[in-house]
Amino acid sequence: MKLIALSELFDITYGVNLELNRMVLSLTGLPFVGRSDRNNGVTARVEKIEGVTPNPAGTISVAGGGSVLAAFLQPEPYYSGRDLFYLTPLVEMTDSQKLYYCACIRANRYRYSYGRQANKTLKSLMVPRVKSAPVWVNTGLERVVNDFSKRVFEIC
Repeated sequence: MKLIALSELFDITYGVNLELNRMVLSLTGLPFVGRSDRNNGVTARVEKIEGVTPNPAGTISVAGGGSVLAAFLQPEPYYSGRDLFYLTPLVEMTDSQKLYYCACIRANRYRYSYGRQANKTLKSLMVPRVKSAPVWVNTGLERVVNDFSKRVFEIC
């Protein structure tokens, strides 16, 4: 399996760096993604801030500090806290492929024990090339949805 630097596969951007305690909470607002490794990284929902562009939907959020390398696919636009990056694929990727790369990124968490952060080294993290990904990655999400749909219709 050939490995390449994460920066060869994704554009790595530092998030909007907002502070949750200065934001207005809203049950119907935008997700606020922090450095948590739970709930897809979403720590709250907040009102939209005029003049502040949220991170784009379909990107992967990655914590550079806190729960280092907590990586999640974000299905909608979102705001982010400090030490959070978002990854935009440089090549066309399905959601299944993005989820695979979330797992690949998380698999490197052991490198960041004892308080080390991934802020400076994230771009050089080694991950498999797209062509090296297992075959099931390309059909995994579709297969799960089809299986779930089949089970729901069996119940009805």
